[in-house]
Amino acid sequence: MTKAQNGPEQVKPAESYYSIDPEVPVKLKMTKDGVGARQPISVPGLLSKIAREYPNQPALCYKDINNVWQQITYSEYKDRVYHMAKVFIKLGLDQYHSVSVLAFNSKEWFISDLAAIHAGGIIAGIYTTNSAESVQHILESSRSNIVVVDDAKQMEKIHSIKKNLPHLKAVIQTQPPYAPYVKREDGYYRWAELEEMNVDDQQAELDRRMKEIAINQCCCLVYTSGTVGNPKGVMLSHDNLTWDAYVTSLRLPCMVPAKEVVVSYLPLSHVAAQMVDIYLTMMYAVTVYFADKDALKGSLVHTLKDARPTRLLGVPRVYEKIQEKMLAIGNQSGAIKKVISSWAKSVTLQHHLDQMQGKPSNSWQYKIVKNLIFSKVKDALGLNRCTTMVSAAAPISLEVKKYFMSLDMPLMEAFGMSESSGAHTLTSPDHFNLETIGKQLDGCETRLDNLDENKHGEKLIRGRHVFMGYIGELDKTKDALQEDGWMRSGDLAYIDEDGFIYITGRIKELLITAGGENIPPVHIEHLVKAELAAISNAFLIGDKKKFLTMLVTLKTDMDPDTGAPRDSLHPESLKLMRELGLEYTRLSEVLKAGPDPKVMKAIEDAIGRANKKAISNAQKIQKFAILPHDFSVATGELGPTLKVKRNAVVKMYEGIIDGFYKD
Repeated sequence: MTKAQNGPEQVKPAESYYSIDPEVPVKLKMTKDGVGARQPISVPGLLSKIAREYPNQPALCYKDINNVWQQITYSEYKDRVYHMAKVFIKLGLDQYHSVSVLAFNSKEWFISDLAAIHAGGIIAGIYTTNSAESVQHILESSRSNIVVVDDAKQMEKIHSIKKNLPHLKAVIQTQPPYAPYVKREDGYYRWAELEEMNVDDQQAELDRRMKEIAINQCCCLVYTSGTVGNPKGVMLSHDNLTWDAYVTSLRLPCMVPAKEVVVSYLPLSHVAAQMVDIYLTMMYAVTVYFADKDALKGSLVHTLKDARPTRLLGVPRVYEKIQEKMLAIGNQSGAIKKVISSWAKSVTLQHHLDQMQGKPSNSWQYKIVKNLIFSKVKDALGLNRCTTMVSAAAPISLEVKKYFMSLDMPLMEAFGMSESSGAHTLTSPDHFNLETIGKQLDGCETRLDNLDENKHGEKLIRGRHVFMGYIGELDKTKDALQEDGWMRSGDLAYIDEDGFIYITGRIKELLITAGGENIPPVHIEHLVKAELAAISNAFLIGDKKKFLTMLVTLKTDMDPDTGAPRDSLHPESLKLMRELGLEYTRLSEVLKAGPDPKVMKAIEDAIGRANKKAISNAQKIQKFAILPHDFSVATGELGPTLKVKRNAVVKMYEGIIDGFYKD
């Protein structure tokens, strides 16, 4: 590997595999051969390369104020990044300090990300759902000089805490309407006016800073949304980001430069979205369409129909919502259509299962349903060109995987962490297994520590994608990273003889009963949900308790504007009511005089069926309760990526939980 004398492609001397200071470089975990030996490239180097090779390829597509799609080419993308990098310097961005973004996905998010890095700074995303107090912690931890927000709601958060942040020099709002206090003389700016700012006087300083950039220094902070304490700032280097983007792309079938399209809608503060939407797309000159803010509330399908993406990244809840919508439509079909649909899904599922096992498939039947039925389904969803659908960020149930496979849309599952820059494993069409998270990506290493009698142990990972450390937190960094570069994942896992990795539990998420039994909650929760379609969430309780109990929510409609659960029952729940001979249309009616006995019996029977699959009596659920509303971000049970916030749920419903154990 050649060491450049000046940045941004230089590798600075380093003494350790970890660091807690953004200015201190780390050793690259390069190997002697293979993918791990690939020549490193910086983020500015990657943008420069792709803009040179594909200058006229559309990079970013967004809707203007007239709701008309507009595009920015890769050449224009680079020009805007360089301009905004000089703006950030002029506004006071110091080297190795941060630009934070508190906004929904947009062209301004992408440009701010790359501009901060080009200016010798660091990009730090903040979830738009974070409170002002949480935002203040991140701005302090990341040493942010500049904050970019999208609307007045997020601006108000910054305005309320700005007096507590002496290092914060500029706040930029990208969209009107603007509050009266958004004035340049007070450190508040409008994005549009900065696009017109004359910054020619900053060119020499930008050149100087880019020469000091090093591939093995921090350029990105991703804050983990932990359930206990303040989030930790995960420091990622240029090499972490560009190398993981490359090895992830190798697992995706037939990536074609300048021919791919994706839709950006998952929060960019999450490492998976940032890795795929910004860095992997840049590597292949992909065209990115931006969804609107209501994407996760139901409007995503409209953007999908416009963009017709070739690849789709989603979290499990997104796929669950699509499944619920499809099932609701199916329930409204006539008897003949239902029979045809059932046959078609059965044929398609069996085709894929046979392929996975190397058996001859029912190819002629599959071709019929693929071309005559499921091509129309994909077209209606805007997924007719989509060759890859990936689920990431949380475990997805086996039932959801099988459902999408039956629609001829197999889901690839990725495992990754903020600390691994994105993916570490990914299932693939030629190495598919429904019950695993796939095999490790090329160039990555995996081993198990503290094996039990079943050869299950904590999964440790190593590679050029493993993070530098937690900013300013030495003890937590040393807890996660070993001197030889191995990182503890906190996951319990098993690796079979073919190299497939199975996640069997979380060390921190395991429930340990009063009897000392280790219980994997997610597995048991999936078992219960699979037994009754009307159950939206099944939340297991039992840590330090004598037996297991469960909080259950029934599926209800969601408010399209707020994302909060409504009282009206979802079609799956209405179907259950009809099957039970009940006429309820609202959840409040089910619970009005105490939960209806017939509904309670249906849930009890479902739990009973799940209990039969338990591996021990200690893993059987003894009691349950129906909650007064479904889980959501708006009501506090779900985080920004729609993962359940376990500690928050326990605290929120502690009265009900205490009632389980009074006797």
